[in-house]
Amino acid sequence: MPEPHYPLIVRPRFIVDARKIWRQCHLLLTLGLGLVFALIGLTGSLSVYREELDSLLNPQLRIEIPQDAVPLPPDKILGSLRTAHPDRHGAWTLEMPLAPDRPLTAWFDKPKESVDAFYAPLMVSINPYTGAVLDSRFWGRTFGTWILDLHAQLQLDATGRYATAILGGLLILSTISGLYLWWPGWRNLAGAFRLRRDGSLIRLIFDLHRWLGLAAAGFLLLLAFTGLHLAYPPLLESLTSAEGMGHGDAGSNVRSTAVPNQRPVTLAEAILVARGPFPSSEVRRVTTPAGELGVYRVNLRQRDEINQHHPFTTVWVDRWSGQIRDVRNPHRFSPGQTFTVWLWPLHTGEAFGAGGRFLWFCAGLAPALLFVSGLLHWLYRHGWIADRHIDWPALAGKIRRKTANAATQAGAIWAVQWPRIQTWSGKAARKMLNRLRR
Repeated sequence: MPEPHYPLIVRPRFIVDARKIWRQCHLLLTLGLGLVFALIGLTGSLSVYREELDSLLNPQLRIEIPQDAVPLPPDKILGSLRTAHPDRHGAWTLEMPLAPDRPLTAWFDKPKESVDAFYAPLMVSINPYTGAVLDSRFWGRTFGTWILDLHAQLQLDATGRYATAILGGLLILSTISGLYLWWPGWRNLAGAFRLRRDGSLIRLIFDLHRWLGLAAAGFLLLLAFTGLHLAYPPLLESLTSAEGMGHGDAGSNVRSTAVPNQRPVTLAEAILVARGPFPSSEVRRVTTPAGELGVYRVNLRQRDEINQHHPFTTVWVDRWSGQIRDVRNPHRFSPGQTFTVWLWPLHTGEAFGAGGRFLWFCAGLAPALLFVSGLLHWLYRHGWIADRHIDWPALAGKIRRKTANAATQAGAIWAVQWPRIQTWSGKAARKMLNRLRR
């Protein structure tokens, strides 16, 4: 009886199709969580310009800059604040405005009206030139802060923070799966950037979906990564040995060691002492002492810090002796600490200036556009919607006609308004010359 022959290579019964797995992963994430991703992106875009929206929606916060444009001393502003809120005992944090036409904001962390809330400090807007209290509001009860809470924690407090962190990880996975599905291989790479205009609306939408996904992938990965760690800071802080360096952390718990006396240090004196080690820095925040053992905490911004709102240069000044009790200098941070404190300005776009903020605003719109275009393509493939034909020559002619009509109307309006503009500009120039002569 002959011996049985066994082949050297045995084919497996089941072959793993990686592309199919990534496609299913991408579909499940985008169809199941696409609306949530879109909501987080849209609220993030609005949060980029939260202060500008707050000023637009609240005209009482707009400040007319006086001719001398000299702010009041900080002690007078603090006195005006305590007069307006005499029953609030504890530490106040004065946040200096970033622009001369914006109000100074005073923060009271735990007001009695919202002491049980997850995060709802009192925000008092003050005119820095007159000391007048413009408005007193609670965090979460204004449009801008409500939108920011929806973006950061889905209005679910601590549970929402954890959910946002998980969603950040899933958005990273969704973006990576989309990039994998887009990759056509080196031989077909040139054709992957082609925008097909064969008259099919669905095909055009899908091509735009691929283009937008490729353009926004890097921004989405960065925003999702930084957002994940801002929502759950212990993860990265434990990996980088940067405990207590997260966004919003007050730093060391420094207490006074001097004997209380009848001549405590004023706010202006504390600022002057704090700027001693950093003479070219800018004062951003000052926190008043709480209790007899409390100290002044002065947050300064050095010129090379990318944090605009929340810089990490901090000096603690004893309220009784005027001595410096502790200093936190970002130039002495470890690489892990530096990476941790960069998360917030990278996530908000303030690290790249005004242009970076606008770019981040546009990036926040990408999840919503990707969800809508991807959903339309999925509905078409499953027979829920029908395709439409695009007549490109007729569409181009229609656009040209409308553009020509708009140009004609603009020219007519300009012809009427130009004499008025000349008269107004002449008067303005004469007034400016008269002021210069005086």
